[in-house]
Amino acid sequence: MTSNNWTTPDLATVRANNRDYITSQIGAPLIPNDYPRVLADANAGNASLAYQFIQYLSLQILPDTATGVFLDKHATLYLVNADGSKGRKVATYASGTATMTATVAATILPAGSQFTALSGSTQIVYETTAEASIGLSPTTFSIRSLTAGVISNLAAGSGLTITSAVAGLNAGSGTVVSLTGGADEETDDELRTRVLARLSQPPMGGDASDYVAWALAVPGVTRAWCAPNEMGPGTVTIRIMCDDLRATSDPMTSGLPTAADLVAVKAYLDTVRPVTVADLFVCAPIPQPVSFTISNLTKDTTATRTAIAASVAKMIFNRARPATSSNGTLVAAKTISVAWVSDAILGASGVTDFDLAMNDFVPSSNGNIGVLGTILYG
Repeated sequence: MTSNNWTTPDLATVRANNRDYITSQIGAPLIPNDYPRVLADANAGNASLAYQFIQYLSLQILPDTATGVFLDKHATLYLVNADGSKGRKVATYASGTATMTATVAATILPAGSQFTALSGSTQIVYETTAEASIGLSPTTFSIRSLTAGVISNLAAGSGLTITSAVAGLNAGSGTVVSLTGGADEETDDELRTRVLARLSQPPMGGDASDYVAWALAVPGVTRAWCAPNEMGPGTVTIRIMCDDLRATSDPMTSGLPTAADLVAVKAYLDTVRPVTVADLFVCAPIPQPVSFTISNLTKDTTATRTAIAASVAKMIFNRARPATSSNGTLVAAKTISVAWVSDAILGASGVTDFDLAMNDFVPSSNGNIGVLGTILYG
């Protein structure tokens, strides 16, 4: 393995060097299983492990290659999150409300009562956060997850099963009204991106990069863009995406923040932004489909079409953005060029030849962001 100009020798090379050195010192070839050769090989094994450890440490010294706890150490030196913690954003817990009915009016559902529900194939445990009096008609009570992460979010209408029966409750079951806010722990790649952005764009007293960094410090926010003066002189517009927290199968809705997400980000920005900003707007980008037609595709199979869609979607995710800032100047929403789409199609598994019909995708407004639209095949 190599790191910059350093080459880490493999075990065979270290063993050979050891044997050669001992041979040169004793003036005779080493005999297999003899004491000098066994000693040389044992020493080579220890030295090889030391070389590998040095190689590992060399990757942890700087944040662009650091991982795990070493990356956490870099992050705690530079990043402050919206909740006041430093470094990696921890997983958060879903919370919200649910309803139940009782067979006996005013049945008490104690605080801390636990419910279970399936999220995918995983059973998640929830608990009530306050005592509630359950009536004969659906009665709302507050609830939160005891398991952190996106997996703790449940769609409205999902069923909840109480773990300990309470006399007077209707079959001991509940229905979710809203259970959101669960976000996974920040990944190494996401954290490394924030650390490197902080190092390359140090705080400047409230410039555009500061707003982006502050928005990304809020749990669940994975992408953010700052557009200065877009709504008029002295204004700042922040657009955010919550790609993991609000993931769906529909490209037109996947990752879009909820109203509560926007309120949370604005509330945090209001605590750190300069008071001289006339108006701060926090909003979601407006998805706009990037559609095109492919003809004469070789080879045209379901697997190839699936790979094309995935490849183009990934390219658009990496390149598309609404309006942003460059050196304090507003830059229009990103155009997706035909060449980028063509390269993404060609890079999909199974594609050898095709014809592409489309024009450069130009967002309708600065608030729009390109997402994968309809792919027609001719």
